[in-house]
Amino acid sequence: MYIEQLELENFRNYKRIKTSFSKNINIIYGENAQGKTNIIEALFLCAAGRSHRTSKDRELININSSRFKVKLIVIDNSKKKEIEYSYESGKKQILINEIPIKRMAELMGNLLAVIFSPEDILIVKEGPSLRRRFMDITISQLKPSYFYNLQQYNKILNQRNNLLKEAQEKKSLLDTLDIWDEKIAWVGAEIIIERKKFIERLCKISKKKHYNLTDNCEELDIKYKTFLDEIDVENKESVKNKFVEEILKNRRTELKRCVTIAGPHRDDFDIIVNGLPLKNFGSQGQQRTAVLSLKLSEIDIIKDETDEYPILLLDDVMSELDNKRKSYLFNNLKNMQTFITSTEKDYFKEFQYISFYKVKCGEIINS
Repeated sequence: MYIEQLELENFRNYKRIKTSFSKNINIIYGENAQGKTNIIEALFLCAAGRSHRTSKDRELININSSRFKVKLIVIDNSKKKEIEYSYESGKKQILINEIPIKRMAELMGNLLAVIFSPEDILIVKEGPSLRRRFMDITISQLKPSYFYNLQQYNKILNQRNNLLKEAQEKKSLLDTLDIWDEKIAWVGAEIIIERKKFIERLCKISKKKHYNLTDNCEELDIKYKTFLDEIDVENKESVKNKFVEEILKNRRTELKRCVTIAGPHRDDFDIIVNGLPLKNFGSQGQQRTAVLSLKLSEIDIIKDETDEYPILLLDDVMSELDNKRKSYLFNNLKNMQTFITSTEKDYFKEFQYISFYKVKCGEIINS
């Protein structure tokens, strides 16, 4: 799988461009604030259905316009596929081969992508929401049904929370709470099982990669944290029943606080190096290396699951890595289309199969 062509219209600082890419390594270089990251953002948007920088599509519109469009031509198993993402008047539209999709889950898997940017260190340093997002983006690309379950879970969660609030004034609504408990537990069990399986695979692969990256000095471990003590990934009924039991235990507290206490919306995972939590005890360099291990493992998981390499998007990360980690990263780029943004061009000249694209003031020049 690789991206053959990109077309942008009124996207960020680009008014209208169309450019073709190499199926190997593409270096997007230029001075700061010229639009390099905007290219990465547009590509990722068509893979994940959302920007990695903002949750608001209106922020992607060129300042002199009221709409934007991103269009990709993707080659997948020698067949051309067209993905178009547009936004106008508060509404987004996504077309696959000129046919509008009815729900976002239909986009998932059409373009497999892994993104690595300096902000990804926040996966280690910040709160659980970023770690849940990391899990959800990867699993959703592999299993569109998982993305659909996430959407359904959030809808049910909001409806259940509203019910808890409204029941303060109208006690008769409590009679319907058991129905919502069953709904949220069924969908939540699906999410928990998929996350558990993903983290187990991620831990196994990233442990080896991190060991190599650190000259066999650091052992990386990843532990999934959810509200259930034991999870049988082969028995959804059991997970669902335990979910319901936990809900019933929390009933009195939930009615006081008017919020759903237990569920995958509070999941997290610990990143541990040599037995210590990396968030609390790791240096900046250790945290960055751990994230690199996670991202490289993400590539392997996608390849194992789909028998295809994802598109790799590296946004200004080369300046964050030392020479050893740069070399290790480049050794992992074989057979995979890669986009790298950088202010420097000379560093990449020694490598083979590289195409250069200079970005200046919202224009791309293939050099």
